[in-house]
Amino acid sequence: MAAAKPHVITFGKSTQVRWLAGTDENTPFELKVRALYLDGKPKEFTIGSPHEITERLFVVRRAFRVNDSLPDEGAPRWLWQRGGWVLVDRVTGRITPLNLPEFDPYHSVASWYRDYVAYCGVSDDNQKLYALVMELGRRKPVLRKELKDAVLDDKPDSVCQPPIWERQPARVSFEATGNEKATYLIRGHSVDVVTDEEGKEGSE
Repeated sequence: MAAAKPHVITFGKSTQVRWLAGTDENTPFELKVRALYLDGKPKEFTIGSPHEITERLFVVRRAFRVNDSLPDEGAPRWLWQRGGWVLVDRVTGRITPLNLPEFDPYHSVASWYRDYVAYCGVSDDNQKLYALVMELGRRKPVLRKELKDAVLDDKPDSVCQPPIWERQPARVSFEATGNEKATYLIRGHSVDVVTDEEGKEGSE
């Protein structure tokens, strides 16, 4: 039998586009967008740098255009939006949207380490902020802890600093506006909270 033809996955040239943010969607921000090609055919638009998980798998954040025209308007009015993350398999060519609980494309900034992703999640009512760590392939979060005093505002990516990872042992730190810095030690599928600067841990 003939061997399966390997897939070719490439990124196109970066293009600067305008993203309208804010409560009234009237504050322009510049996004650098690149097309993701599978065997020469465009499959997604992406923003930011991809994160390599293995030699076979990587993740990248997507962007997309939505039609903003009203029913009585004729021509489409395309607006750029930031999306979530997709998992790309170089061997099969499969591109899979990732289900990251409470990931908010407007407020959440994802930070990857190995096959873990840390981010500040936002509740459906936009009232609560959570420190979240997900591991690829698992439905339940490794960590989900409310950041009780965190303050949500109208600026994108402003409510929470990008989580900071460290290795040996693997740990991640969250720092949200109005909330004290919190560091968690990741042990496989479990988490310990780091209680002080000396790295003493107590079971969460």
